[in-house]
Amino acid sequence: MEVLSPYVCGMDVHKKSITACIMTPDKKMIQTFGTMTDDLWELVDWIISSGCTHVAMESTGVYWKPIYNLLELEPSLTVFVVNAKHMKQVPGRKTDVKDAEWIAQLLKHGLLKPSYIPNREQRELRELVRYRRSMIEERAREANRIQKVLEGANIKLSSVATNVLGVSGRLMMKEIIKGESDPVKLAQLAKHTLKQKHQELIRSLTGLIGRHQKMMIETQLRHIEFLEEEIRLLDKEIASRMSPFEEDLERIDSIPGIGRRTAEQIIAEIGPDLSRYESADHLASWAGLVPGQNESAGKRLSSRIRKGNKYLRSALVESAASCSRKKDSFLAAKSKRLAARRGTKRARVAIAHELIKLVYYLMTRKEDYKELGVQEFEKQKVEKKKQQALKELEKLGFQVTLNPQTV
Repeated sequence: MEVLSPYVCGMDVHKKSITACIMTPDKKMIQTFGTMTDDLWELVDWIISSGCTHVAMESTGVYWKPIYNLLELEPSLTVFVVNAKHMKQVPGRKTDVKDAEWIAQLLKHGLLKPSYIPNREQRELRELVRYRRSMIEERAREANRIQKVLEGANIKLSSVATNVLGVSGRLMMKEIIKGESDPVKLAQLAKHTLKQKHQELIRSLTGLIGRHQKMMIETQLRHIEFLEEEIRLLDKEIASRMSPFEEDLERIDSIPGIGRRTAEQIIAEIGPDLSRYESADHLASWAGLVPGQNESAGKRLSSRIRKGNKYLRSALVESAASCSRKKDSFLAAKSKRLAARRGTKRARVAIAHELIKLVYYLMTRKEDYKELGVQEFEKQKVEKKKQQALKELEKLGFQVTLNPQTV
């Protein structure tokens, strides 16, 4: 087999140790290092002193990141972070040394495909955006816990108020914490449109709340307020880092179902430069929004979507759910049609696929989103039916010419 890189290093990375194998035309060297920063600098010096030009390692959890942070500083090195699934070791010969040797051999013969690792600025942006998402999810979990405590105290506030954590809901809960139990007085704290449901509020706020439940609600509200403040700080930092990409953010934000935060998450995950993606379909595949290929003996087996960027995929599927509720939109009409045939979940994945392709086209063509409307969807539907009917007639041996009907 042809040797493409004669000076290579393969590494088997763990939490506390790294087994590295250097292969050159003359020799093979294997050494084990620790994972502290001074150990990693020793590893880098050993790799450079051996004349290596290419380094490869598995994308093992987060343990590859400290090594990559140092290796990327060396301009003479090309660093591959590789999906472990792409280079499985032969069963029965699984040791750290054998793994390192195997990675080095694959790298030497050009058989490894590197994963996409963005530059340091984008990696930092990704970490901030992903952390903000986890904070938002934690806030939602805490809100569910408050709802659970209220239900346990016979308070059915969520049956009347759309948002328990709105201005009215918070005022009522704070008064409950202070010891107020009169439902009439609590109902008088309602603001805006919730005032119109006064009698229903009185009934929903009539409950049996214990001292421990008041303590739990107080703790949960305090936690939610803390999380909201931290989310605001993260929003501020992310906004400052996103300022160079404002035009792209506005384009993505104009797509139905996609809000500002989702647009920021998309930019953080795919990057502002889409030249690394060959096409819109390639980007959709990278995001894990295309059917899997699983065929044997002429039979097509499961076509579950393939693994991809889970952060990007979940954000797009959420946007697809929101998009399906927008009235008089092309994507909503398509979503309803797909949901009727394939079910709601598959329809959302299909619309998420359309959304990421739209993002690709808007960013590469520097165009704004144009709403086609339901009429365009109906036109395409009619055209598709016409083409299907023509194909069926041609199969039966007919040559068909279509003329529009005159009224």
